[in-house]
Amino acid sequence: MRVLVAEDDVRLAALLEQSLTEAGWEVEVVHDGRSAYARALPDGLPYDVLLLDWMLPGVEGLTVCRRLRDLGVTTPVLMLTARGEVRDRISGLDAGADDYLAKPFDLDELLARLRALHRRASYDDDHDVVEVGDLVIDGGARTVRRGTVAIDLSTREFDILRLLAVNLGKVVSRYTILDEVWDGETDLRSNVIDVHLATIRSKIDKPFGTSSITTVRGAGYRMEPPS
Repeated sequence: MRVLVAEDDVRLAALLEQSLTEAGWEVEVVHDGRSAYARALPDGLPYDVLLLDWMLPGVEGLTVCRRLRDLGVTTPVLMLTARGEVRDRISGLDAGADDYLAKPFDLDELLARLRALHRRASYDDDHDVVEVGDLVIDGGARTVRRGTVAIDLSTREFDILRLLAVNLGKVVSRYTILDEVWDGETDLRSNVIDVHLATIRSKIDKPFGTSSITTVRGAGYRMEPPS
């Protein structure tokens, strides 16, 4: 999961970068509105969420958000601001922000709001069909097949497989899997992910002589593109 953090307070930006990285996010930090706008344009690297401070130098975060929406950029935006008045919240939402968090804020609440925005955006794509070679994952029907063979997965097995598939070729950390599939409700030290991955492999790969998912020691798991 990739997040762009636009915050002119260097100390706060560093704290956000550290906290988000520890939570499994891939973080890029900028300190002014023009840089935030340039990074978030649709011809750049895609982000899962934009975290914009309202009072950015150069171009305000509110203006950055409005301009991106005018260009058709739909990346979820969480606006940070010291302004707590209702009219300010309305202005932020009217500019296209998806959520609003007043300073000072609790880091756990910030992380929860980012997760919610990411899940909401992912939900919009739930009906997409993801294909990895002859492995077809239908988010709408919640079905999986290898070629013409239907594969029966449990709810969490399906969610893990789809998470890996939509991040094809990228390492997905154990923390991210726990956060997305279990909503952080189980312990990172538990072997529950390993058990589910073993079952998934036994269903989507072993009967077909394929190998789709690689364990990256100390980092997580990666679904490999077909060779």
